[in-house]
Amino acid sequence: MSTNKKLKSWQGWLLFAASMVVVFCLGLLAASVTERRAEIQSLFQKKVELAPGEARNALFETNYPREYQTWLQTGDTTFVSEFNGSKQVDVLAQRPEMVILWSGYAFSRDYSSPRGHLHAIEDMQKTLRVGTPGVGDAKDMQPGTCWTCKSPDVPRMMQQMGIAEFYKSKWSELGNEIVNPIGCADCHDVETMDLHISRPALIEAFERRGIDITKATHQEMRSLVCAQCHVEYYFRGDGKYLTFPWDKGMTMEDAERYYDEANYYDYIHSLSRTPILKAQHPDFEIAQQGIHAQRGVACADCHMPYTSQGGVKFSDHHIQSPLAYIDRTCQVCHRESEEKLRQNVYDRQRKANEIRNKLEKELATAHLEAQFAWSKGATEEAMKPVLQYIRQSQWRWDYGVASHGASFHAPQEITRILSHGLERAMQARLEVTKVLAGLGYTDKVPLPDISTKAKAQEYIGLDMPKLEAQKKEFISTVVPRWLEEAKKNNRI
Repeated sequence: MSTNKKLKSWQGWLLFAASMVVVFCLGLLAASVTERRAEIQSLFQKKVELAPGEARNALFETNYPREYQTWLQTGDTTFVSEFNGSKQVDVLAQRPEMVILWSGYAFSRDYSSPRGHLHAIEDMQKTLRVGTPGVGDAKDMQPGTCWTCKSPDVPRMMQQMGIAEFYKSKWSELGNEIVNPIGCADCHDVETMDLHISRPALIEAFERRGIDITKATHQEMRSLVCAQCHVEYYFRGDGKYLTFPWDKGMTMEDAERYYDEANYYDYIHSLSRTPILKAQHPDFEIAQQGIHAQRGVACADCHMPYTSQGGVKFSDHHIQSPLAYIDRTCQVCHRESEEKLRQNVYDRQRKANEIRNKLEKELATAHLEAQFAWSKGATEEAMKPVLQYIRQSQWRWDYGVASHGASFHAPQEITRILSHGLERAMQARLEVTKVLAGLGYTDKVPLPDISTKAKAQEYIGLDMPKLEAQKKEFISTVVPRWLEEAKKNNRI
């Protein structure tokens, strides 16, 4: 007897409806896949051809709209953190002791927290540190080397002029050529968009250590393109040739030995007469001492995290603090809450800054007491140990302070460096006491009032109204002429 049973009418309709839903979903999936595939293919299809070395960032938008639009956001100045943010802040006003520490050097005039890459050219034109061509003292003008990290126009000018000639030119001579802010061609080969090194100093520094960075992996390149500029450097010789002091290694002490053996100093302090080393921003070197770099995390992993739009995954070119988007940076690896991760960073920064603040006060006092000892007739021989301790202390202070994000990148290392700087500042003050005692002076050293930026600058002899007036005239007269010439020559 047959046991086959016919489907009931409602069961047949249910099966038919289910089949239609499946077919519809498969259709949506196929359409989505096709759309995403077309989207991805269009990503790699150039719509316009760009000339090798093209420096005008806006021309990249047609081919790379997502990257370009996020890069434009580096102009944003609204991000706020407990320590710094994206807004430019007058650091000398916050910590006037720094005016004393840089007495005799242009940083005592003007030192502000950095803004995003989009502001690179504008901020260089406005700073009081580079001189005022056409309205200021000609001897005050900085070399062309100062432009090196500010623009994708730099490789073009190096090729046109020659590397050495570019460095030894005057900063003002290139004002109508260096006009596009840090952007696409600084890190990418224009034809292939592969990451590449566009600044020779990095390649030269590794070559002197026997390292061929042309063999670097893509992940390594995601840090090396940053290391072209975010490093310690100095201007070597009369030609002001940009050089990284890595020959002996990449620690703070390695650089110090390099400079000491070369008998190098950036300036003679106008109060204490100490031959001072001015640190730049050894971000890459310090980061290499930290746990993230040691575990293979690249700069771009945290400062340019991957993001997705539709079916396209790309690096967010809004380069800024990882604290601005913790969900796409820290939480990629760490499972704690955003607030906990943020507070972990702040805790490290607070501890480092506690030592930094003490060091700045001790070191400023050491400079002032050394100045007093000279006024009392101290000899060069007697002051040698004082100046040596001050030089070492200030190098450690500046190495830590000048580095962006140091207290997060390598908190243990930066705390060690600042602590050693504090110890040497205290040693310097002890040695001054001995020198003064030998001169018959045992009272407390009288110290000037440097409680504000204005008071500190007046004490070291800066005529700030004159400098600021010259800069205002420069910005209103010379800069517009530079831009007009750049537009006429199709540079922007």
